[in-house]
Amino acid sequence: MPQLGESIAEATIIRLGISVGDSVRTDQEIIEVETNKAVMGVTTLCDGVVSELRAQEGISYSVGTLLGLLNVTDEEIARTGVESLEAIEAKRGSNQSSRPAQAEANLHFALDDDAYEEAPAVVPSVKGLPVPTGVLGAHYISPRMRARMDDLGIREADISAIVGTGAGGRVTVEDLERFLDYLDEWPSSPASPMRLAVADAMRRSWTRPLATVGRPVLLDRTLDHRRDQSPKPGLTLYLLRAFALALAENPTTAGYLIGDKVVHPRSFDIGVAVQVEDGVVVPVMRKVDQKSLRELVAEYDDLVDRARRRRLTEQDCRGGIATVTNFGTFGLTTGTPIPLPNETLILGIGAGVKKPVWSKQVEAFLPATEADLLLTFDHRVVDGGGAGVLLNRVSAFLQQPEKL
Repeated sequence: MPQLGESIAEATIIRLGISVGDSVRTDQEIIEVETNKAVMGVTTLCDGVVSELRAQEGISYSVGTLLGLLNVTDEEIARTGVESLEAIEAKRGSNQSSRPAQAEANLHFALDDDAYEEAPAVVPSVKGLPVPTGVLGAHYISPRMRARMDDLGIREADISAIVGTGAGGRVTVEDLERFLDYLDEWPSSPASPMRLAVADAMRRSWTRPLATVGRPVLLDRTLDHRRDQSPKPGLTLYLLRAFALALAENPTTAGYLIGDKVVHPRSFDIGVAVQVEDGVVVPVMRKVDQKSLRELVAEYDDLVDRARRRRLTEQDCRGGIATVTNFGTFGLTTGTPIPLPNETLILGIGAGVKKPVWSKQVEAFLPATEADLLLTFDHRVVDGGGAGVLLNRVSAFLQQPEKL
């Protein structure tokens, strides 16, 4: 399995395009894999004949895993610079024979459950419900429990629903096993790499103090302007451009807190949340503040199309400083979007709704299309006032779509 991107540790095989005995040529795509971001092809390094296949469709393999073997000529081996299997095994055998035997004693330093000092006992509360007298036991996870969770790929949030029977109310390995046996009776399905990637990103995002503010925005001028354009920009693109211009006026609002300093963006590259079959991908539009709406249309349409077909590259999803999401396309009027772990901001917009809006010019209520504009932000970097100013600037830009 090749390295398919800097942050990709494994990939799932979704199609094997070869069989044992097939002849292959250099750079031929022979396997199609799915990572947590895209569908990619694995190609051959040289000409040869498939002698063995160890990979199976539907199985995930980590980077560096041997997927199969090719019979190739010595000339092909020399041209690629890759060692043959025989040479690798010979080297491995030599290293193992020269390595001194190590004593097995004194290799295990992890504390056992019994080595943990017991927390205070559980006592009844005034309402008759058993609660721990101290919080240490309820939150403590023993090394044995931690090891079992690591084996199963379970996080602390996943065991929050388990009632612990250990000291101080802590969850024991036995509690976990009983809970897993109970879940075996429920219908289930395997989580896709995309679903797991989204779950991991949201867990990491939620370790920060996030807050959301919102305000209504009138869309009539934007929609009128869009009707006269060819090709027609999507509403999300209008929002993306307005967001970039507002951020360019005050770059610190998109800063990222690292230690005791706020790192400012050096380029206003903004991601667009795109719903795919089993999750969300966020391709990034580059230098949105420097390009007009008309210049961005083709780039935006291409990026969204490739995102929906899962044909994005690693570079397409890197380097964003903020994200825009249009959940109004699902008929939702409001929401609380969550920024990616490496971003401070995410701007969302709900579905437009016809409402009576007071007009100062005619001193009467007139029908207008209004939508909720929501901004979720890292409260360590941005305060409510700063977020409100940013939202107001985005709304103001949307009232002048001809300047976008």
